[in-house]
Amino acid sequence: MASEPTPADPIPNLLPLLERIAAALERAAPPTVPKVDTSAADAFLWGPERRLIPVPRVNRVEIGLLTGIDRARDTLVENTERFARGLPANNALLWGARGMGKSSLVKAAHAEINARRPEGALPMKLVEIHREDIEALPELMSLLRNDPHPWLVFCDDLSFDADDTSYKSLKTALDGGIEGRPGNVLFYATSNRRHLLAREMVENERSTAINPGEAVEEKVSLSDRFGLWLGFHKCSQDEYLAMIRAYVERYALDVEPDRVRAEALEWATTRGSRSGRTAFQFIQDLAGRLGQRLEG
Repeated sequence: MASEPTPADPIPNLLPLLERIAAALERAAPPTVPKVDTSAADAFLWGPERRLIPVPRVNRVEIGLLTGIDRARDTLVENTERFARGLPANNALLWGARGMGKSSLVKAAHAEINARRPEGALPMKLVEIHREDIEALPELMSLLRNDPHPWLVFCDDLSFDADDTSYKSLKTALDGGIEGRPGNVLFYATSNRRHLLAREMVENERSTAINPGEAVEEKVSLSDRFGLWLGFHKCSQDEYLAMIRAYVERYALDVEPDRVRAEALEWATTRGSRSGRTAFQFIQDLAGRLGQRLEG
């Protein structure tokens, strides 16, 4: 009687399938985030890859050149210094007119406080998070929680439009959730909007919600998470010219005062704006025409 054929061993047949499954799982797993040496720089970017990227040289203006915003400057520097010393300090929202030095002030305050720090004290670190990555803010806060340095987290030109729900991540990060905001982290943001939301966005919520009051309160209350509000308004002609003079003196530009005044006013008129940004753009143009570099 002929013997029955022996069935094939199923294990070798399964190996290629298991190898493909393992490879697919490895591709789907999030990449390992490399540990960052926080001593590599005093400033970082929080990139889309969810990691800290060192910034060797920060593009900033000296705090002494930020004229016309004296009250906001002094208030923010004082708040930042308290934080760097381990004392209570508030998250800050710098809002108002474009080009009036909001983001420049944040970066200048960071440099000023580090320059003042006592010998042996750890430097304060600055990390900028882009508006598009704000949903990852809680993750960043968690990463910084156990670092010994004080961290100033900064988001420039922060605002939210219709159908944008990432503001909830910001509220969670500012409130700190069940753990609370890390004691070594402070959050500064700049915006052209006092409530971070477009007016039409608020009005749309009011008109379409079942309970308009609660819907509007949910979004407008975002700005209440910032204990410190600093308003920036369009500067006067005298303040604009004072900015110009400060730059001319700082960079030792060899030019007649009357010529500078006339050309600076014409520059502002052609752009329909007087602001710190307009003043610096004029200085760049003037220095280029004079053949002088803006150094030092």
